[in-house]
Amino acid sequence: MAFHTINGRSVAYRLLGAEVNPLVVLAHPLGMSQAVWDDVIPVLLSRYRVLTWDLPGHGASQAVSGEQISPADLAAEVLALVELAGAQRFHFAGTSIGGVVGQQLIAEHSERLLSVTLTNTGAVIGNPDLWNTRAGRVRQEGLAAMSQEIVPRWFAPAAFEASPALKAGWCVQMGRGDDESYAQLCEMLGRDTFTGKLASKKVKVQLFGGSEDMATPPATLEALAAELDGAPLEIFDGVGHVPSVEAPALFAQKLLAVLATDLGDVANHGVAYATGLETRKQVLGDEHVARSTANANSLDAPFQQMITRLAWGELWSNNDLTRRERSMITTGILAALGREELTLHLKTAKRIGLTEAELRQVLMHVAIYGGVPAANHAFALAKELGWGE
Repeated sequence: MAFHTINGRSVAYRLLGAEVNPLVVLAHPLGMSQAVWDDVIPVLLSRYRVLTWDLPGHGASQAVSGEQISPADLAAEVLALVELAGAQRFHFAGTSIGGVVGQQLIAEHSERLLSVTLTNTGAVIGNPDLWNTRAGRVRQEGLAAMSQEIVPRWFAPAAFEASPALKAGWCVQMGRGDDESYAQLCEMLGRDTFTGKLASKKVKVQLFGGSEDMATPPATLEALAAELDGAPLEIFDGVGHVPSVEAPALFAQKLLAVLATDLGDVANHGVAYATGLETRKQVLGDEHVARSTANANSLDAPFQQMITRLAWGELWSNNDLTRRERSMITTGILAALGREELTLHLKTAKRIGLTEAELRQVLMHVAIYGGVPAANHAFALAKELGWGE
């Protein structure tokens, strides 16, 4: 876990995975923490870089200091952390109040979003009286006392049967939170809604809910889907308010399907140039791509566009192999052929996070199947570029 100061307040976050992979930001529900994603993150890391953080006064993040908090403030935290990660565009997934943050991003920052997954949330959640009453009670009674009443509403009965300690564990977690921060977020949910603010935003959105969710029942998700121009909605049978905790394997599988790049009808229409360009920038870096584009003239500009669509769109954007696997394949082929771009892809292999042992094995394969001189040249070049001790 790391910390970053945003608007004078310390925010706890985790940034995991290789920087060349597309960034996925995960936002947790009210009263919980970024730990709700712990069983989902390992499934994502082979293909994605993952950013999680704790809401104000939750987990290890500093509490609010009296100011009224808004969805715009929470979205600003996301964008500050995304900037820290060095990403321009990103995927977002959020549950409950985390989904409210996602709606704010859709409404005001849609150009930054590659996709949005909203779970167990709504354009309107509950009503002002409910939230204001809860805020008042939390200030008076404290989260530790309120947790005994609130936590059982998060999970389906089957979840408690499968894990008898689930309630006690999350009661402890909730009880450690800051009362005032929680109360202000309650008031925000009663005050700030997204009715009429989400239509005609050209963002890929997927909605998920739980059949046993008492806080945001399927009808709430259906109303949100209508606000989002009929965004697809799937309800998980037997699941409550937090699918990443109750059914992490199922949720991870569904999320991976949403995150996968939409390559369209490749056979008949090819991949959009923008898709290839996004991937090319992520893998090679903005500076390299900008330099290649700037150096192109009337002779090779169409060639640059072609390789962006084919190599970076149809190949590197395809999720059948990870970018790590594609890096090893590409490095091995270029080394065997002795091609000029080997230098670029040896550098890229470092960005992707290949280990010294992995690169050694790639080049030893080259020696056996492509020839010792080719491997010897590749080893020498890799050492010049800083590989090895």
